[in-house]
Amino acid sequence: MFAPERRQRILEMLRVDGAASLRQIADHVDTSEVTVRRDLKVLEAQGLLARRHGGAVLPAGESAESTYAEKAHVAAAEKAAIARYARELVDDGDAIAVGSGTTCQALARRLSHARDLTVVTNSLLVANALVKATGVEVLLTGGSLRGPSAALVGSAAERGLEGLRTGRVFLSGDGFTAGRGLSTYNLAVAGVDRALAATGGEVVVLADHTKVGVDSTCLAVPTSGVHRLVTDASADLTEVRRLRAAGVDVAVA
Repeated sequence: MFAPERRQRILEMLRVDGAASLRQIADHVDTSEVTVRRDLKVLEAQGLLARRHGGAVLPAGESAESTYAEKAHVAAAEKAAIARYARELVDDGDAIAVGSGTTCQALARRLSHARDLTVVTNSLLVANALVKATGVEVLLTGGSLRGPSAALVGSAAERGLEGLRTGRVFLSGDGFTAGRGLSTYNLAVAGVDRALAATGGEVVVLADHTKVGVDSTCLAVPTSGVHRLVTDASADLTEVRRLRAAGVDVAVA
């Protein structure tokens, strides 16, 4: 395992557990405690964790990654409005890709009455929302199941998207900034989001105000690769202006 992947797995562990001992981390990434100490030193210098005697913890002000059930209650009304707006971008007969996340799930719920629609997704939440939609064909990627996001990730998921073409891609992520783009906490999730984006002619980010202006750990899609943002009226106005100046079409639901 290369150092960047190993360090990403360490950060993922801390976001789930909050803290871990040196031995727990070494077992998790299958390496020596000496190597882990070097990794922790690098990550601490980057401000991504705090070393403690015998282990590491999340830095002050950060918390463990929320599950999809917890995220569903954050800005729920805004996510519903964003999903309603995004639904108007989908026509019967389209082929679209939909990523993971509760906002993408909210969009999927509104697609259940579509006709002759093809939805490519790595999200079990999206697939479940469309399981009874007789007019929708769901193409679910393979891959490894990631519990916190109820999504399929990894090289198998990315390979499952090769050769597919969709007209529009809807992604959510954990943060979106003009300076960097769409980002997420998890390297594997970012990889699949990137592969989903590569299937589409237009990439649409669905992000409520809690994500606009937030820069998460792993870059999924750079700003130049995003065509449109659908957000809500509480989004940071300065960041919205920066995004528009960067060429992103910003719609407020």
